[in-house]
Amino acid sequence: MLRGIAILLVAVWTSAGQETSVVITPRVHENTRPSAAPSQANIRIDSNLVLVPVTVADRLNRFVSGLEQEDFRIFEDEAEQKIVSFGSEDAPLSMGIVFDTSGSMGNKLSMSRVAVAELFKIVNPEDEGFLVEFSSRPELIVPFTHRPGEIEARLLSTRSKGSTALLDGVALALRTMRGAHNPRKALILITDGGDNHSRYTEAEVREKVQEAYVQIYAIGIYGGGSSPEEYYGPNLLRSLSELTGGHHFAAELSQLPDVAAKIGVELRNQYLIGYSPANHARDGRFRRIQVRLKPPPGLPPLRAWWRQGYYAPTQ
Repeated sequence: MLRGIAILLVAVWTSAGQETSVVITPRVHENTRPSAAPSQANIRIDSNLVLVPVTVADRLNRFVSGLEQEDFRIFEDEAEQKIVSFGSEDAPLSMGIVFDTSGSMGNKLSMSRVAVAELFKIVNPEDEGFLVEFSSRPELIVPFTHRPGEIEARLLSTRSKGSTALLDGVALALRTMRGAHNPRKALILITDGGDNHSRYTEAEVREKVQEAYVQIYAIGIYGGGSSPEEYYGPNLLRSLSELTGGHHFAAELSQLPDVAAKIGVELRNQYLIGYSPANHARDGRFRRIQVRLKPPPGLPPLRAWWRQGYYAPTQ
């Protein structure tokens, strides 16, 4: 039986077509048991709680919100875990903009700035963000702020020059994110190619990404160049983003604002699932996470994205 579900479609237009969100709203019944889901603001954050942002969509890539805690099962290394916290409302977000200012970004800077402005169009008053720029080396330009206008204003003076230390830029952003105040954390990486000037290796940054509770959304502006970094760039960005449950988008210049809007919608339509691992060993080993959906009957097939795992603490 369909558990009294109503579906509301909210349209968000992109250059690739229409993206919509599916909002599932259970009706209130007199015999409905109280919800087991605590308020997002009451989610407990400590060393024994693993928080997993989960995005759910149907086969038409419409984001699905309004599911309940019992519609999810979560596993760690194939062992099912007990969900102890669950949030589905628009929770505060800590977001880092990782912005490529290398020499090849010259004519792409203007539209890239527009994409950042698009991300900030829908903000929660408790959201915070920072700006890291990278060319031959990375630099924290704007530390954490609740005023996105500061980031947009600083980007207006950005000039392109130098090489592309992309991996160093991601590493700096991950270090900066340690000072975040919100449980949901995301990096938005805007670049036109791969890495050609970093001190960090891809393997080192992948390990840092796996250790961090941060989603990565990478926007690649590819121009069909023949250099090695341009050739390997898409695979690098895809690899880093998929580790975290985020996404990699290959975009033409004119598509940047629409892609940024799509990312913004996804970040505002996520579930945050928390569990206390049944495995209490502090062995520093990587533990794989799997999320399975068991939505109410009558809904179309759904799919989910989440971070692939995390490293257990060592002390």
